[in-house]
Amino acid sequence: MAKTLNLPLIGAKRHGPPSAARTFGHLTGQRWLALVAAAFALAQLVLVRPGMGLGWDETVYVSQVSRQAPAAFFSAPRARGVPLLVAPIASWSSSTTLLRIYLALLSGLALFLALRVWRGLFPVRVLAMAGALFATLWVTVFYGPQAMPNYWVAMGALACVGCFLRAQADRSDRAALWGVGPSTALMAWMRPTDAVWVTLPLLVVAVAVRRWRRPRLLLALVAGLAAGAGEWVVEAYVSYGGLGQRLADASRIQGGLGWNIAVGDQLRSLDGRTLCRPCTGAMPDPVVMVWWFALPLLAAAGIVVAVKARRAASTLLPLACASTAGFPYLFMIGYAAPRFLLPVYALLAIPVADALVHLVTTPSGVWRPVAATLVALGLVGHLAVQYAVLAGSVRRTTVSHRGWANTAAELHRLGVLPPCLLTGRQAVPIAFYAGCSSVETSGHNANVTPAGIVRAGQRMPVAALTTSGGRPPAYARDWEPHVIGNLRVYVAPGAGGRAA
Repeated sequence: MAKTLNLPLIGAKRHGPPSAARTFGHLTGQRWLALVAAAFALAQLVLVRPGMGLGWDETVYVSQVSRQAPAAFFSAPRARGVPLLVAPIASWSSSTTLLRIYLALLSGLALFLALRVWRGLFPVRVLAMAGALFATLWVTVFYGPQAMPNYWVAMGALACVGCFLRAQADRSDRAALWGVGPSTALMAWMRPTDAVWVTLPLLVVAVAVRRWRRPRLLLALVAGLAAGAGEWVVEAYVSYGGLGQRLADASRIQGGLGWNIAVGDQLRSLDGRTLCRPCTGAMPDPVVMVWWFALPLLAAAGIVVAVKARRAASTLLPLACASTAGFPYLFMIGYAAPRFLLPVYALLAIPVADALVHLVTTPSGVWRPVAATLVALGLVGHLAVQYAVLAGSVRRTTVSHRGWANTAAELHRLGVLPPCLLTGRQAVPIAFYAGCSSVETSGHNANVTPAGIVRAGQRMPVAALTTSGGRPPAYARDWEPHVIGNLRVYVAPGAGGRAA
């Protein structure tokens, strides 16, 4: 039998000073978790290419703190967590490469800290396996170094549930109790509504289950939600007409939240599409989807393993939080993006890893090498599929971002130089690359009138962007037309024309 670390079950208390063996085991466990986190950070730097350029949503977040371009319109669903996260780099440097390296290293550190919270609830080998499973998903590697909120919600969720379980099991564990608030705040800081869905089971058991009622633990959850979402709520009243109006606007922008089965949409997005809206077309190859269907089966096996190991709570609670976190994105929204389910994958990783480790280590005699071989072959095939999908997604995304940069360079050649203003198709990312402001007269980002655009054209370069076969807006019919790639650009004759 392979030797395993003798870690206490949930609820067990430690007595006496730590022994040399326990200290050595603790250091060894830390090393495994650190190795997984370091490999994850390295994979991002090697496979996602730090110079890939910023995506559409990234330009919105980064522009809030960057000197490269004026702040883009900040729509109702967005929160200020990502701008604050990237501010240490973006506030003084326009280097996308430097920002990617910073986020890759930070995401690796976050994974290490989130996994470390679970020590004492599961054996270290289970935690290392869980980290490896989550960190090798193409969507995790792809979004780890990006200025997007979903990975950070996942890390906050993983840390929050782990701290909650530890604080519930051992009332003397002050570190766990103090960890609940900041990890909850991290989620709410990034996406307030996601934080509510993730913590819903924690709030329910903290109120409804008598033996789990701990006022300080409930207070930590509520305080974390309030601290993280406080700015979003205040901003709702200052800039969006109130909290109810902001929630309504957020729902409208997302297509109207309501009963809508989006499981098929999520399946279609597994082939590397970063946004599936509208989500049409054929399903991916079955080999791309098989891991997604294996998740619930392995999670169910993890429940059986946990019950036998007398740590059912440490498995059932993350599964409950994963279910509520995924519910709105599987059953309440009319489109899909694979990043939406990152918190679900992070929470499922631990029970799934527990089941896999059990399959490899429990059988005796001739069955153990058979089980180990089957699991190893399955993981190798899974890894090959994930990185094939990742390579395709990185390639397509790089081409798209390079097209925006080329369009910005052509606009500069035409005399559309900062300070300047763009409107129309793909104006948000192109404006960031060009150093311009972006405005719209209609749609979710409407923040100006046609007359306002015409007036702006009298004092600065202004351009309206349409598809190559599209018609210009009424106010731009007399503007000078140009073709840049697959776009038709109409440059105002005022300041822009003189500059050209």
